Amino acid sequence: MEVKAVTKYVRISPQKVRMVVGAVKGQPVEAGLDRLRFMPQKAARLIEKTLRSAVANADQRAGVDVDRLVIRNVTADPGPTLKRFRARARGRGTRILKRTSHITVILAEESA
Repeated sequence: MEVKAVTKYVRISPQKVRMVVGAVKGQPVEAGLDRLRFMPQKAARLIEKTLRSAVANADQRAGVDVDRLVIRNVTADPGPTLKRFRARARGRGTRILKRTSHITVILAEESA
């Protein structure tokens, strides 16, 4: 049985989130939380928060053993981009793209 949690419209680039994803994918939930807790990246805090939400969702379901959950997949998809501009020389302006992400965490029970 799979359990999912999604965090949307997070103000961080999906590319930065994907750098952290590989460290926790495929690990048991407790090991993944321990690893994320000591990573200095902002993305680690956001993934940890989403992971805790997925564990809470699993706790609400009947027939799911929370102690046997494994992080099956973590994805960071691009959300809408905020477009801003910065004034430059000679009256020009250059675009600044402030990217957002949708973080999805999927947990599954480890087979015995």
